[in-house]
Amino acid sequence: MRSHLASDPAASRGREFAIEQSLARGPRSAFQRDRDRIVHSIAFRRLRHKTQVFIAPDGDHYRVRLTHSLEVAQVGRVVARALGLDEDLTEALCLAHDIGHPPFGHAGEDALDAALEKWGGFDHNAQCLRVLMRLESPYPEHDGLNLSWEVLEGLAKHNGPPGEINWALAQLDAAYALDLARWPSLEAQVAALADDIAYDNHDIDDGLRAGFLTLDEMLTLDFVADQWRAIEARFPNAPQDRRLRELVRNQIGLMVNDLIDETARRSEGLGSVADVRAAGSPLAAFSAEMAEHERSLKRFMYARLYHHPQQIETAERARAVTAELYAAYAQDPTLIGAEWLATLPAEEPARSRHLADYIAGMTDRFAIAAHAAIYGRTPEGLRNV
Repeated sequence: MRSHLASDPAASRGREFAIEQSLARGPRSAFQRDRDRIVHSIAFRRLRHKTQVFIAPDGDHYRVRLTHSLEVAQVGRVVARALGLDEDLTEALCLAHDIGHPPFGHAGEDALDAALEKWGGFDHNAQCLRVLMRLESPYPEHDGLNLSWEVLEGLAKHNGPPGEINWALAQLDAAYALDLARWPSLEAQVAALADDIAYDNHDIDDGLRAGFLTLDEMLTLDFVADQWRAIEARFPNAPQDRRLRELVRNQIGLMVNDLIDETARRSEGLGSVADVRAAGSPLAAFSAEMAEHERSLKRFMYARLYHHPQQIETAERARAVTAELYAAYAQDPTLIGAEWLATLPAEEPARSRHLADYIAGMTDRFAIAAHAAIYGRTPEGLRNV
């Protein structure tokens, strides 16, 4: 059943650029068209070669930004369906949430942020909006994908109202106001936590596969240990790798069910979508107990995987590659593609931001190849799995 708190595509606030309804292709709602525009975009396809946890992995079984985004969408749809929310809006938000990431993940982001320090810095969340609203432009009539207000709003503040609004988001908000001071729809809040559920657990799977994590380490977490004992009792003769995958599935299920129950509890008594935005605090949430488990899991993953010495060494090399690419393009902009050179602004800060846009759109492997073409060598040590 559809909840009265679900965003209604028929009541959408519209799009930045008005389109004639007669031009709509196929019997789709506004949010369905948004989802399809995202899936068909070049920026979305590039996610298949962008870092999730491991930079440019050689192994085919490791997750990348694209597979992660698909998994987030699957979790998000399950939660949205259980709560009676709009599944298409939730899916669109989940699929698009990482489109602003540059090559090499947060290592690349840090390098671009430093390169643009005097010009307002770089932030992947704001870059996501910049890509969707200005850079990815397949339509003759306007820049961007011209997504509905609800999708753009949800991406701008899926983690809540942004505390610090950088130049990119400020520019876009000035052109098409996204009501940044208030909380977003329940669909956007669900998408944010679907992201947490997916990477909290799937990064465990990849970390174990790569040998960066061990089961003994994982069992120092009471939440994990309790589930592992139950899995051992239920499947005493199953191969270890299958039991480990059962552990990951169990954790996802527990977190999803908890999110559904707590969100339903917090939302009880609200009368409309407007009440969701005016609530002043998140309504989609884990229970206090699950939230503490999730925080403990994150602390563990940062200490044992994300900040693993090998990961830090690889990230430093990737950061250097990104910084060297920016330095080369700033010194000689003719090195960028002809299409990008043709639209290079003459004045700052637009000029430097344009170069950062070009680099941010690169995949890991394109950035590595571009660096090799400029500097005459392929960077070493950028892969650790």
